[in-house]
Amino acid sequence: MKIAKVKITNFKCYEETFTLNFNEGLNVIVGTNESGKTTILEAVYLALTGLLHGRPLKNDLTSYLFNLSTQTKYLQSLETASPLQPPAITIELFFSGSTSELAELEGDGNSEKARCSGVVYRIEFDEDNFRGPYEELVKAGALRSIPVEYYTTTMRSFARKGITARNIPIKSALIDSSSTRMQNGSDVYVSRIIRDVLEEKERAAISQAHRKLKEAFVADPNLKLINERITHAAKISQKAVSISVDLSSQTAWESSLMTYIDLIPFQYIGKGEQCVIKTKLALSAKKNAEATAILLEEPENHLSHSRLNELIADLTQQHGQKQIIISTHSSFVANKLGLDHLIVLRGGEVVRISELKSSDFFRKLAGYDTLRLALASRAILVEGDSDELVVQRAYMDAHDGRLPIQNGTDVISVGTAFLRFLELAEALKIPVVVVTDNDGDAEAVKRKYAAYDGSPTVRVCYDPDVETGPLEVKGKPFNYNTLEPQILNANSRSVLNEVLGTSAETDDQLRLHMRANKTECALAIFGSDRKIEYPDYIKRAIAP
Repeated sequence: MKIAKVKITNFKCYEETFTLNFNEGLNVIVGTNESGKTTILEAVYLALTGLLHGRPLKNDLTSYLFNLSTQTKYLQSLETASPLQPPAITIELFFSGSTSELAELEGDGNSEKARCSGVVYRIEFDEDNFRGPYEELVKAGALRSIPVEYYTTTMRSFARKGITARNIPIKSALIDSSSTRMQNGSDVYVSRIIRDVLEEKERAAISQAHRKLKEAFVADPNLKLINERITHAAKISQKAVSISVDLSSQTAWESSLMTYIDLIPFQYIGKGEQCVIKTKLALSAKKNAEATAILLEEPENHLSHSRLNELIADLTQQHGQKQIIISTHSSFVANKLGLDHLIVLRGGEVVRISELKSSDFFRKLAGYDTLRLALASRAILVEGDSDELVVQRAYMDAHDGRLPIQNGTDVISVGTAFLRFLELAEALKIPVVVVTDNDGDAEAVKRKYAAYDGSPTVRVCYDPDVETGPLEVKGKPFNYNTLEPQILNANSRSVLNEVLGTSAETDDQLRLHMRANKTECALAIFGSDRKIEYPDYIKRAIAP
């Protein structure tokens, strides 16, 4: 039994219906902030359990759950002659498998009208109970937000029958190891997990021992003297006023005990260690051990590469039979878990690395910082380190000393793999500029990037003119059409001698020096107090 697909409508960042198919095993979801990664995990968990942030959502409805654009359109329509009906949030989960339990959830009660197994969770206007009061509010013009007090939550199977989480055979565990909620010094998340690990007799024994401690505290003579002083000194009531501890609840120990790691209170150990412990405790808890779907929020938080590697190994080895859905920003996580499982989100678009023509390249060279382009707002692609340094400095000179990344533009060195990265960029609609040499054949460059001619998101910048000359290196013609000779063309020899700290007496001497010392020359240009001129194709690349 697996989750085959989720469809989300009007929930948080998703206005139009958003559809995401899942792999049966591992799913690694990446995307920029606000791309909807967390919303996907929350939606899946909500549809399976009815819980959001650990609480039944039906008790905590708020208009902030609705997509902002949806809410705005609805409120604006109330001032027109054709007001919209109160919007609804819909989350559909489609299941795969052929068990008898799933057969009970089978039907065509879904947006696709297809006969399959699944559940629909809806947050919708309660038409039967609140139509009258709602119309009065609309008539009075008193609505300033979605009237969630008139809403209800429903959970139905595709067989159109009302169900609860108990009727769903797919069980889930949502793990957010980065959050910390303290209650009386104890992390609530850890305390709840430890409670789930214990047997009933063990919980009763702890409760009894805790009660004895409390009773001893209440009976202490010093406390009695203090309570007498409070009663006489405070004079806030004719009745006795005292301080004590709660003896009424059998589970009071859960909120008052503190978790220790090597005799150190849990909240005082390192954040990375907290993340590892929380995640492993959650995965080993009885309830989560039975879960068939593990939802994990950004496991890289506060972790070094070694600890993250340990955690990932635990996920993939010990829980390989489960369906795992992970959200992450980390290229390390993506590469370690395998790029075949990578799902990239951007502006409602979904791209799977495994479906790209260049997927084999990304798999074999997973050392690339694969996610830099996927997570970039805009990008400039260059061939090597020296090109990157020069483009960065050119950008700074043209933008009041600001680095490209400070304005949301990432300069990425991709070697000769421009076309592979452009495939990913175009699929995600990422604005990209390619900065490349013509290497003495401008027509070849034009043919190479012909597929992107006229693209709204891809610009290719190169020098259309081919330069030749008499200079040779080891019997072969010197290439006048790379970055370094082009920089010399844009500047005088004296200027570059000053910037590079050289004393070349001819242009050819300087060309040969720059060719043999590409990185050192680029570093000198990047760090120089003196500005230089740049080739036209570099200027075009850094222009808005």
